[in-house]
Amino acid sequence: MSRLLLFDIDCTLIDTGGAGMAALKQTAVELFDAEGPELDLAGSTDWGIVRGMLAHFESDMQLEDFYSLYLKKLAPNLGAFAGKVLPGVVELLDEIENSDAVLGLLTGNIAHGAQAKISHYGLDGYFSIEVGAYGDDHHDRNKLGPVALDRASSVHGVDFMADQSIVIGDTPKDIACGQAMGAATLAVATGRFSVAELEGFGADLAVEDLCDPRVRSFLK
Repeated sequence: MSRLLLFDIDCTLIDTGGAGMAALKQTAVELFDAEGPELDLAGSTDWGIVRGMLAHFESDMQLEDFYSLYLKKLAPNLGAFAGKVLPGVVELLDEIENSDAVLGLLTGNIAHGAQAKISHYGLDGYFSIEVGAYGDDHHDRNKLGPVALDRASSVHGVDFMADQSIVIGDTPKDIACGQAMGAATLAVATGRFSVAELEGFGADLAVEDLCDPRVRSFLK
C-alpha cells in the first residue's frame, strides 16, 4: 500500500517571513482597531487562533467573515515579505513525485490560506488542496489526521491507513497530531524548535532540515 505523506506548511515547507502574522494583525486592526493578544502560531490552527482573537475582543463575528478579510490581507503580504522555500524541500518533493507515495497537506492554515501560500512559493504543482486537512476543519489540530486520511482515500480510491502514513512538521503540535492519528512523525528543526526539543516530544525522526539523507529512507 502506498504511503501517505502529510506535510505541514509554515516553517516546514516554507518560511513566509512573517506574512501570515502580519495579515492576522492587520485584519484585527481593521475590525477592532487593535492587534489583539500576543499570538503563538507555531502548530496552531487558524480556527483556534481566530476564535481566541474574537474572544479577546468579545466579538460574535462569524469565523468566515474574519477569514474573508484575512485572505485579502494575506496575498499582498506574501508578496511584500522576504519569504523562501526551505532547504531540501523541492528536491525531496521531486523524489516523492517519482515514487508510489502520495502527498498531502496537514496544516493549521485554513484551506484557502494554504492554497495561497503554496501557490505563491510555487509548490502547488506538488499538492492538491483536496488531499489534506486544514485549520478550518477543526480548531483542535489533533482532530485533523482522520480528516486527511478520509480525503486522501476518497480522492485516490485507496483506503489509506494511519500506520502507513507519516506526518512531517516543525513543532511539538505536529508530532502530537501524528501520534493522535497513529502515524509516524518526522520533525524538522526549521522552525523555532531544536532537534533535541523535537526528539523530546517523541518524534520518530528529528532532523535539522529536509536535506538530511535519513529523510529519504524514513519516508520510504
